[in-house]
Amino acid sequence: MNKHQKTLLVALPLVAAMSLAGCKNMSADDLTSLGMKGLKAATLSDNDVKALSQQSCAEMDAQSKVAPAKSAYTKRLNKIAKTLGNNLNGTPINYKVYITKDVNAWAMANGCVRVYSGLMDMMTDNEIQGVLGHELGHVALGHSKKAMQVAYATEIARDAAAASGNAKIATLSKSSLGALASAVINSQFSQKQEQDADNYSFDFLVKKKINPAGLASAFDKLGGGDASILSSHPSSADRANNIRKKIAELKK
Repeated sequence: MNKHQKTLLVALPLVAAMSLAGCKNMSADDLTSLGMKGLKAATLSDNDVKALSQQSCAEMDAQSKVAPAKSAYTKRLNKIAKTLGNNLNGTPINYKVYITKDVNAWAMANGCVRVYSGLMDMMTDNEIQGVLGHELGHVALGHSKKAMQVAYATEIARDAAAASGNAKIATLSKSSLGALASAVINSQFSQKQEQDADNYSFDFLVKKKINPAGLASAFDKLGGGDASILSSHPSSADRANNIRKKIAELKK
């Protein structure tokens, strides 16, 4: 099998969701190009992911209402951030607040951490510390990197759809960095990833000499709601119980 054929095999899975009729309009060069992009999506380096995250986060900031420096929200978050630190394993952390009623918080691989004012309105400082510890856990454990790789690969698939000649899908293939950011922010982490991030937050808070109880009570407040921060399993009750068990063990 020659190099060209191998590249085609990489490209074909990316366009598997399209009709064969659409693929007929794609040349071998089209598939080869998409195959090379697919290879890059699967092998994005840490620096590649951080660069994409930086651009995506900047686009999200441009599309959102960022709390100004004098805002009570910003001052409060800065106070909380000081307890968590501004560096995670060598990656500088940048905190900002989005003024919105939505309840959410997220972090990207480049250290971009964003907290929504809706979440701050319903939580204590200690609870926000717990939530942010969890989000930083996704970064530290590599979950955010994988989410960006998946989101980027999805954009490659849209390029394939565009090459098929379908005008409607071709428009989707030109998605902005904002769309890429949204895909990462709304990523569905696995149950193990969520639990690992919870446990990371617990250990992180304890190491920083911060009361981990806020992480459990944060889950209590988010339980039963539609906050995207809890858009998947495990349940908030199970997650709160897990943290409280760890706190009990810590006190023994």
